[in-house]
Amino acid sequence: MSSGRVISLDIGTVRIGAAVSDPSRIIAQGLGVWQAEGGKWRDDLREAVRKYEPGIIVAGLPLRTDGRNSEAAERVIAVVGELREEFPGIEFVMWDERFTTTIAQKAMIEADASRRKRRKNVDKVAAVLILEGWLEAQRT
Repeated sequence: MSSGRVISLDIGTVRIGAAVSDPSRIIAQGLGVWQAEGGKWRDDLREAVRKYEPGIIVAGLPLRTDGRNSEAAERVIAVVGELREEFPGIEFVMWDERFTTTIAQKAMIEADASRRKRRKNVDKVAAVLILEGWLEAQRT
C-alpha cells in the first residue's frame, strides 16, 4: 500500500463530495463539493491530485442495506474504472458508504446547520466520514 495523503470521494449524480487526509493519515478534512453535471468535477479532482499527490483515492460504494450492489454502486464502479485509467499511478479503493449521508445529515442537524447549509455541505461531510472510516480500518 502506498504512503502519503488519501483523497475520498462521495460520488453522486448531482454532487461529488471530496475529502483529504493529512500526510500521516490521521485526520480527514473536507475538500469541497463539486457539481457532477458537465464533468467539471474531474477538473477539480485533477487539481486536488496535483496539489495533494495522494497515493490512494477511496470512493464510497453505496451498497444496499443487505450488502448487494445498488444501481448507484454500479455507477460508482463505472466511474472509478474511468478514473483508474486517467490516474494510473494512484491506487483506487472502494469503501462501503452505507448510511454516511444519513449520519452526515444528522450531525449537521445536531450542529444546528440551516437546511441550505446542510444541502450545500452534506456530500463533503459524507466524504469525510468515508475517509475517516477507511483510515480507522487501516489502523486496526
